[in-house]
Amino acid sequence: MKVLKGRSFGIAREGVIYILFFALCSIVFALIEYKFLAIISLLFTFFTMNFFRDPERIAPKTDHVVVSPADGKVVDISKAIDPFTGQKKSRISVFMNVFNVHVNRAPISGKIVEIKYIEGKYFNASLDKASEFNERNLIRLSTQNMDFTVVQIAGLIARRIVCWVKEGEEVHVGQRIGIIKFGSRVDLYLPEGYEIKVLKGQKVVAGQSIVAEKSGT
Repeated sequence: MKVLKGRSFGIAREGVIYILFFALCSIVFALIEYKFLAIISLLFTFFTMNFFRDPERIAPKTDHVVVSPADGKVVDISKAIDPFTGQKKSRISVFMNVFNVHVNRAPISGKIVEIKYIEGKYFNASLDKASEFNERNLIRLSTQNMDFTVVQIAGLIARRIVCWVKEGEEVHVGQRIGIIKFGSRVDLYLPEGYEIKVLKGQKVVAGQSIVAEKSGT
């Protein structure tokens, strides 16, 4: 087993400004004796700290497995068109509510060969049409002549997708690759030859839960 290392000190850096803002508000309101607003601001501080938490994860050492790119609930397992290749592939969709960790991770070790951002709408990310119409960021990951596609999808409340990797970068399984703010979804498209190991409705953990395995291994 190997411990995944990255950019975390327990809180994703994108959340620091929000945490400091609400913490400052709670202090100011307390000093001017606006107790109700001070309590509300303090609650928002704790909520934001919880939302942007970024724990370390341990990736499976076993080769030929694919891990979940996101924490949350598997809301769809189906055949769908890969937005990069146009091929019909198996797709696993994971929905993250506001209480899940929102840091996304690489499902497998490989090379980032292409990244594409697409503007869109903000439908509820748990709906199928979110994959087609919502704001999203496409990441194409290649390994052993096989392509995996990870799609970060903004949700009803989420208004910003952050991608931490660049084209040409080598990543390892479970590495942090980005974050989506305030409720969202991640779609994972698998190449042929991989058997899905999760069920619809199952809860998964980014960087740890095995969602697929190469057939015959």
